[in-house]
Amino acid sequence: MTPEELQKWEDEEFNMGPLSVLTHSVKNAQVFINCCNKKPLGPGKAFDRHCTMVLENVRDVD
Repeated sequence: MTPEELQKWEDEEFNMGPLSVLTHSVKNAQVFINCCNKKPLGPGKAFDRHCTMVLENVRDVD
């Protein structure tokens, strides 16, 4: 796969694929994560290919 094809594939995945939910949350929405005993709510700052997210100004909603 050439670098151009790889870039095109990544753009499609981030804009239309399963990662589009994370892309949307980073651009203009807050994220609510339901963990075992915590429920953080806050705007997403960034994420990577492994779905590791960075949130800022997080509130714990119980």
